[in-house]
Amino acid sequence: MKRKKAGRRNHYDNKTGYLLIAPWLFGFGLMWLLPMLISIYYSFTDFNLLNSPRIIGLANYTRIFTQDKTFWQALKVTFTYVLFLVPLRLAFALFVAMLLNKNHKGLGLYRTLYYVPSIIGGSIAVSVVWKQIFGNQGVVMSLLAAVGIVQKTSLLGNPKTSLAVIILMGVWQFGSSMLIFLSALKQIPYSLYESAMVDGAKPWKMFTRITLPMLTPTIFFNLILQIINGFRVFTESYVITDGGPLDSTLSYVLYLYRRAFTYFDMGYSCALAWVLVAIIAVFTVILFKTQNNWVYYETGED
Repeated sequence: MKRKKAGRRNHYDNKTGYLLIAPWLFGFGLMWLLPMLISIYYSFTDFNLLNSPRIIGLANYTRIFTQDKTFWQALKVTFTYVLFLVPLRLAFALFVAMLLNKNHKGLGLYRTLYYVPSIIGGSIAVSVVWKQIFGNQGVVMSLLAAVGIVQKTSLLGNPKTSLAVIILMGVWQFGSSMLIFLSALKQIPYSLYESAMVDGAKPWKMFTRITLPMLTPTIFFNLILQIINGFRVFTESYVITDGGPLDSTLSYVLYLYRRAFTYFDMGYSCALAWVLVAIIAVFTVILFKTQNNWVYYETGED
């Protein structure tokens, strides 16, 4: 009798659980799973929104890797962006987190102020402001002229410096990584630092031998998130430079957007999207496979 009652209770709990997560399951299926399946199907078709999809097999993927020179340019720009953005953003986030990991007056206010750029940093409004700052009539050009450096072309108009401006804006949005680092720093036992100080260890030695090893799980987590976000950069390139000049800031997602909504080549853009998914997946798998070589866990599982 008790087993029957327990079984009924478990069955009732399961129904209640499924009922509570039903809205999420519905949203996941409608907003994520179904569009993904449709996108996979379209990637194997010739579809331009005006005609019915026509299955062409792997032709879109073959075209990407063998005929599309703009694809390689967009990929190069995005890889360069990620290569510089991720280490700079993480290094700056860790530096600020260590500064805030102390008892200072008004510390809560400072943490909030440093986090604000991550909230508004990727918005269109901020991108427009950034464009004005580094434009021909912007603050940067005025300051350079004031110190005697006259530039005919703004930093955004120069193919050699335009991407650096986009990267700088990305580094500015370090707030979320900073908060994660700050939380991890507070979890490091202070007794480790006390023991090191008793042994006469210098601050740099304590940082490299205690702080960094204890932070490696957090660095690993932040690294994956920032790589994914870096490959998805769009708003900055679209609003500030529209991919120019000379495609020097043409990000992968911006190029994908153009193929879909400028040229209405939906089948090809879906194929581009899945190539990007594959690239991100490869980087993620590599990081997970190599984490045993550099990520330290307190449980002793290297």
